[in-house]
Amino acid sequence: MSKSRFTVRQLTTAAVIAAVYTVLTTTLPIPQYGGIQLRVAEAMTVLPFFFPEAIAGLTVGCFLSNVLMSPIPLDWIFGTAATLLAALWTRRMPNLALAPLPPVICNAVIVGAEIAWFSVQDGAAFLPAFGFNALTVGLGEAVACYVLGTLLLRFLPKIPALRKRMTLRHEAA
Repeated sequence: MSKSRFTVRQLTTAAVIAAVYTVLTTTLPIPQYGGIQLRVAEAMTVLPFFFPEAIAGLTVGCFLSNVLMSPIPLDWIFGTAATLLAALWTRRMPNLALAPLPPVICNAVIVGAEIAWFSVQDGAAFLPAFGFNALTVGLGEAVACYVLGTLLLRFLPKIPALRKRMTLRHEAA
């Protein structure tokens, strides 16, 4: 990826990632908002490990999903921020085994805090609510990223057309 701008191919890839993320989040009939959630689309948050343009795609896809599905504007901001930070951090991971970790941590902390704040908005009750929500959001994120995301990380390099476009590092090469 050039440092100054996206190529048409990279922009198209980012748009496809945004669209797939949004469709998976807004159409699957599983809990994707609230304290207990499993966003299957979050498996895609490992994609920046191979594709830098996935950072933009995931951020836009998360924002669109939150705008369409959440009535809370702060969720649009903080949920999207969690995905953006996770994608940036994932891009910097040194190996496949660590690539799913940033989305788990970012979402557990940021989304866990957001849900706790909306749930209790009371100083004394915030910490227990945060602990519970960080745990449940983190567990759902871990399933999406470590199970489904790891499958993506292992499978995508085997597709010749994608392999040519990937940034392959360490054991992924």
